Amino acid sequence: MRHHESPPPTPRRPLRLAAAAALLCLGSAGCGDGGGTAQAQAGPSGGAATTPVAPAPLSPAPTKAAPSPSKSPAKSPSHAKPPSAPDGPLSGRTVVIDPGHNPRNHLHTAAINRQVDIGTGHKECDTTGTATNGGYAEAEFTLDVAHRLRDLLRAQGAKVLLTYDGDREFGPCVDERARIGNEAHADAVVSVHADGSAVGNRGFHVILPARVSGGGANTSKIVEPSRDLGTRIAGLFVRSTGSSPSNYVGGKTGLDVRKDLGGLNLSTVPKVFIECGNMRDPEDAALLTSPGWRQKAAQGIADGISSYLKG
Repeated sequence: MRHHESPPPTPRRPLRLAAAAALLCLGSAGCGDGGGTAQAQAGPSGGAATTPVAPAPLSPAPTKAAPSPSKSPAKSPSHAKPPSAPDGPLSGRTVVIDPGHNPRNHLHTAAINRQVDIGTGHKECDTTGTATNGGYAEAEFTLDVAHRLRDLLRAQGAKVLLTYDGDREFGPCVDERARIGNEAHADAVVSVHADGSAVGNRGFHVILPARVSGGGANTSKIVEPSRDLGTRIAGLFVRSTGSSPSNYVGGKTGLDVRKDLGGLNLSTVPKVFIECGNMRDPEDAALLTSPGWRQKAAQGIADGISSYLKG
């Protein structure tokens, strides 16, 4: 995508629909492993064969855009030891949240344009991300949602780490973002983003890792659990926000498989990306700039993670 590690994905052939039972599974927080979903694999060309289907789209609830979204303040260093979480259903579980981009990346273009190894090739260390037409930056959105998501998960007893928390001038680079989750032995990692596509392209989608093996990348052990994690997030994101799956990526399933993202290729733990909406579309932008909707988005992601970790 223009603001991520690669150009925008070309439309893929629609993903094959899973059995009707999968739809019921998506809307419930208690789906078991498998849950009637089919395994998506990518061959040498990286094309996905099948992926599970997200639930039937719901009509998004109209939300008035906030005229001036407040920016997320800088926090203490993300690598500092997090506070002890209360006992809860996620006690003993570790979740890493990866807020996409960095609000100050644009001040360090030489550094973020540096090429890093993504396992199957080389790409930019990081990118600036996109923004709404009103100037609300994706990097501000992702950090705000990450803070909300962190609080929800900690309230359930999870140990939560952020790849960064307003504590560095640029980045981290995509390879370091993957390494943070790996070294934490995270039970789940979610990278939070918002897309920057054409007007009229609306909705969210969850990006799943393709099956890749080459260089320093080998996703064979995380493809299936990452698909389970992503499917649950997609279904519960719909329920929490009322947003529909993307009408331009993923064949309206809310799921997409990619092999060109270093954050996924280099991960050794279950990980997905979520594009919460399209910042360049006025209707989606009205949602993304609403603090109330961002809380719903965080809740939907948290519900999906919790469902996955509880099995």
